[in-house]
Amino acid sequence: MTQLESARKGVLTPEVVKAAAREKAEAGLLLKETAAGRAVVPANINHKNLFPAAIGRAFTCKINVNLGTSEGRSGLKDELLKLGLAARLGADAVMDLSTGGDLPSIRKEIIKNSPMPVGTVPVYEALKRAGGIKGLTPSLLLEVIAEQAEAGVDFMTVHAGLLKEHLPLVKGRTTGIVSRGGAAMARWMETNGAQNPLYERFEELCAIFRRYDVTFSLGDGLRPGSLADAGDAAQFAELDTLGELVQRSRAAGVQVMVEGPGHVPLDQVAMNMERAGRVCHGAPFYVLGPLVTDVAAGYDHINAAIGGALAAWHGASFLCYVTPKEHLGLPELEDVRQGIVASKIAAHAADIARGLPGAAERDREMSRARYAFNWERQFSLSLDPDRARCCHQGDARKDYCGMCGPEFCSMRASRELGKTAKARPAKAAA
Repeated sequence: MTQLESARKGVLTPEVVKAAAREKAEAGLLLKETAAGRAVVPANINHKNLFPAAIGRAFTCKINVNLGTSEGRSGLKDELLKLGLAARLGADAVMDLSTGGDLPSIRKEIIKNSPMPVGTVPVYEALKRAGGIKGLTPSLLLEVIAEQAEAGVDFMTVHAGLLKEHLPLVKGRTTGIVSRGGAAMARWMETNGAQNPLYERFEELCAIFRRYDVTFSLGDGLRPGSLADAGDAAQFAELDTLGELVQRSRAAGVQVMVEGPGHVPLDQVAMNMERAGRVCHGAPFYVLGPLVTDVAAGYDHINAAIGGALAAWHGASFLCYVTPKEHLGLPELEDVRQGIVASKIAAHAADIARGLPGAAERDREMSRARYAFNWERQFSLSLDPDRARCCHQGDARKDYCGMCGPEFCSMRASRELGKTAKARPAKAAA
């Protein structure tokens, strides 16, 4: 049985118990949310070293880290270093988006070394094996998906909601189709004059996913790639189809989450989250950012954190990190670090705003450590302890702020206030 089928029968699986314990939540709550489809626990039966995560509104907002090889620019060794960094910084999932090298071998190593759920976009490998769009067949696409499922992939992005009738809606867009998988499926439909095979053969996909308990991450192939395209007819037509596929996935006993928009103006983020929740029947929403401006080149991790915090506050359950290299190049280790921490800040800020039990306790601990000048405690409570330690200026043994110095440190002065008042003799009454 899948996690969804088990939850519907009231069966507590080891994965649900572990994921709930990680949340410090009642396992019964996760069981209820999973059964209703409002939460997912991606856990392929063949991913043996997995430490599962609960993705859903009742739980802490999760973050995903994209990594993967690229032809001639990045190899497995580099990507495993990124994977290790993601684990150390507390990422909740990774996606292997490799397009260069021996893809099955690379994926095998990433799954073997990842305690986090691993996702993929299988059309990338299918295109590589086919030698391009002209050689891609529906049978090959399903074959690749089955192989990746058997290998232990926990969730897969499939662009099954982008239909042939949606393509005319793209005309006139400022940035067209920015999803690689979405663009590939659009080109396939135009080249073959046929409907999206992922949509037409969705029941076969469900059968594969059910066999290995793979979670659907229904891809938003028509997500806006610029503020000018946000909220257009193409985006919402695909979203309606994704809502249909959510119901079909659940009927087949398969867990499902839905991917959300890329570039969205700040004032439209809440509306997008509300609409996605309604149209997609409460399925967990997984967003790329969203990016709230188009002009943050080199700083898109900050751009995404702004949109991500707002999105998570208003309904998103899962944030896909964005690095400073977004739109510009392949991220290196330092870019990955900055992207992870920016996304974790956004997720944590939203958890506090939503009033999740215990969400603000770490912040209270940090405040107490700051007032006590307990520098080691401050470092350990930071989202990136190594960075915090590196930035600290001054002697960690001293009881004053490294920024202000002993004479101007406000908290040191504040701590002295009570002592001064107690030491001063009371004035005699007149």
